[in-house]
Amino acid sequence: MHLYEGYHFVGMHLVWWIIWVAVIVWVFATPFEIPGERKKSNSPLDILQKRFAGGSITEEEYEKRKAILLRDGVV
Repeated sequence: MHLYEGYHFVGMHLVWWIIWVAVIVWVFATPFEIPGERKKSNSPLDILQKRFAGGSITEEEYEKRKAILLRDGVV
């Protein structure tokens, strides 16, 4: 058996398969944020901040509710 048979080195075909499988696993295993996906870490303070930024509550309401969350140790 020769190390060089035609145009392939013995074992190089296997090495390329291993490389491609590793690249595919890396691409699908890498965590990334999908636009529009709901985040799993929506804390009560995050929700409160979004409501304040969206204009659905006033600054006074925001400060009052934030103080309650901080007092109760929810945050």
